[in-house]
Amino acid sequence: MNPSPSQISTTDTIVVMINAMLGAAIFMVPRSTALAGGTPDVWISIIVSGAVVVGMGYIMVGLCRKYPGKTLFEFMPEITGKWIAIPIGFCMIVYFLVRAAYEIRIMAEVTGMYLLEGTPLWAIIMIFMWIGMYMLLGGLKVIVRVLGIILPITLVLFVLEVLLSIQLFHLNYLRPLLGEGILPVVKGVKPGLLSFIGFEVLFILAANMKKPNEGRKAVLWSTGITTAFYLITVVMVIGSLSLDGMWNRTWPTLDLIRSFEIEGLVFERFESFLLIIWIIQIYAVFAISHYSASIGVSVVFRIQHVKGIIYTLFPFVYLVAMIPENVEETIELGNKLDNVFLVLFGIVPVLLLSVSLIRKKRGKGDKAGAGNVQTEGETP
Repeated sequence: MNPSPSQISTTDTIVVMINAMLGAAIFMVPRSTALAGGTPDVWISIIVSGAVVVGMGYIMVGLCRKYPGKTLFEFMPEITGKWIAIPIGFCMIVYFLVRAAYEIRIMAEVTGMYLLEGTPLWAIIMIFMWIGMYMLLGGLKVIVRVLGIILPITLVLFVLEVLLSIQLFHLNYLRPLLGEGILPVVKGVKPGLLSFIGFEVLFILAANMKKPNEGRKAVLWSTGITTAFYLITVVMVIGSLSLDGMWNRTWPTLDLIRSFEIEGLVFERFESFLLIIWIIQIYAVFAISHYSASIGVSVVFRIQHVKGIIYTLFPFVYLVAMIPENVEETIELGNKLDNVFLVLFGIVPVLLLSVSLIRKKRGKGDKAGAGNVQTEGETP
């Protein structure tokens, strides 16, 4: 039983995957990679991270193609058995819910700091979640339509705003190239890789694709566009603020947009536009994560009413979003979530594919052996 029989095109899949990857990380990826690498060469780490994500995506596609029309939650018991699949599936459900809560909390922190100063966090989070619920109840097709509207607006306006900061850009801030060797680039790969969190939603989308054999195409295009997006961001932020200028900045991307103004235009400052765009973008990430968790609950616990599950998970997401007491604790929650992601969607898919291939080979060997025994038995 597929809990979401909606059929989506390859383009729809690409759009949803890009939206899933472009979440709160855009505010922090320049700082996180710079702290890890310690040199301006971390833009190379973004490119390497994108290539690694493509490889991980291909592994996911390989798994999904072996079980067409089924989500990860459905075909995992066929590979590992029910008693192993259930706890892993439960962990994945919790991961999706915590990610939804984390994205909402980041949104509330940034909004409360720059747009709605003095507004209680619970009020921002609650209103945001109820609006998200309205879209979620429409199912996957409604989510795809809304994200198809959001993504072009996000890409065009954000790239335009970042490029407007060209007046602050200094190429010398990105030099020397590989001045300390390749090691800083390698150190920056992990935080760069974690900025692509969200592509794991492919495990849900692949079951609903009209052309599941184009899964690799979806991975390549979605990851390529997201990589270009992050690359522009990192280059412009480091090239404008310098590496040293980012150490004490929690949201360097936002600080870049706030650091310049263009006189003579109707709007001389642009950070409000960026925040509005990214509130909408985080809205998309929340919806995708909450929907994925709902599908997981429906399959793992064999509950047919997905809409009822969506309502039931609402309080859990809210409570998790309210657990951190400040920005530092919120960021720490994100760091822990990153480590869980590496295990659940970095290591587990490789193990599942390996076990699937081994069992397939053994199955062929057993059939061949049975055929030989039958032939010998028929010999007079």
